[in-house]
Amino acid sequence: MAVNRIGLVVHGGRAAAVDAARAVRAWCAENAVGCADIDVWREGERHSAREEVAAAGDPDLVVTLGGDGTFLRGARLAAEHDALVLGVDLGRVGFLTEVPATAVRAALDAVREERLTVESRMLLTMRASCPLRVPPDVAALLRYGRGPLLPAPAVRLDCESGDDWGVALDVIALNDIVVEKLSRDRQVSVGVYLAGRLLASYSADAVLVATPTGSTAYSFAAGGPVVSPRAEGLVFTPVAPHMTFNRSVVAAPDEPVGLRILERSGQAAVSVDGQLRGVLDPGDWIGVYAAPRRLRAVRLGPTDFYGRLRERMNLTDAPAAIADGDAAPLWSVTSPPPGDLAHLALPAGPDGASHPGASG
Repeated sequence: MAVNRIGLVVHGGRAAAVDAARAVRAWCAENAVGCADIDVWREGERHSAREEVAAAGDPDLVVTLGGDGTFLRGARLAAEHDALVLGVDLGRVGFLTEVPATAVRAALDAVREERLTVESRMLLTMRASCPLRVPPDVAALLRYGRGPLLPAPAVRLDCESGDDWGVALDVIALNDIVVEKLSRDRQVSVGVYLAGRLLASYSADAVLVATPTGSTAYSFAAGGPVVSPRAEGLVFTPVAPHMTFNRSVVAAPDEPVGLRILERSGQAAVSVDGQLRGVLDPGDWIGVYAAPRRLRAVRLGPTDFYGRLRERMNLTDAPAAIADGDAAPLWSVTSPPPGDLAHLALPAGPDGASHPGASG
């Protein structure tokens, strides 16, 4: 693809990220490609996605240099502008980033020469019974460790609003939208609706709705399922609920999840991809939906999601499974499977293209 301008989102606290940013700038200078840093922390305030992208000159490729948190920030910017996003891996337990820092120049060459695939990932958006706001006293309480707060999301004036369905908010989430308690000694009470029907009322530390991409983040830590990022669906997971039913529920993409703060609940915080965006009072509600827009992530080779899952989660084989023989062989996604596993390979698609790992 034609790369005319690159926007950089850099984790400035990591020397390796700063060094990788120099390599990207040098590549841009050598290839007559515009390059601009997207400084989301400038002047001590977080800026909106539109402001950040506009300041970078509307790049057609956003490169993130850091871990998954940096990638989430860059993904929000890329989705706002429908740009591609390429994640350079400098984190510790990341699932989102694509290439190691040592290969960043080769990755940019591959993008320029169109040796890439574009992976479309589901995003979340939301409606609410009222515009969200962050009270000043709550902002000061929760700011510790988070850096300057993002502003409360603006109302989308281009969307229809009404008494029954609230207001549409300008929100994009790649991982999850979370409703969580504000007070340590008081849980949040939430009525949870799936596809317009009441599922149950929960008393919990938090309840969250995740994308398949976000299933390996907070939802996973709360006991939720691992979902392939290629899947489509909304993953609802309660966090430390005081009830017998503590399982996740995976809803279809067209089945929105409604979360209503119940009468006897305390206030609840609404976080989007880990960033506080507002506070709800009893009687308030939000609706979480699959967003009409998608994230377009650059992939330079077969996506070995399950291999990464095994590696990043330090999965080991059950002793009982290998007590009577050798350990199961590893099967690389870039080569044909062993003969005794050939029956597991996916057939060619309807367009004749083979799936990654399919036998020839």
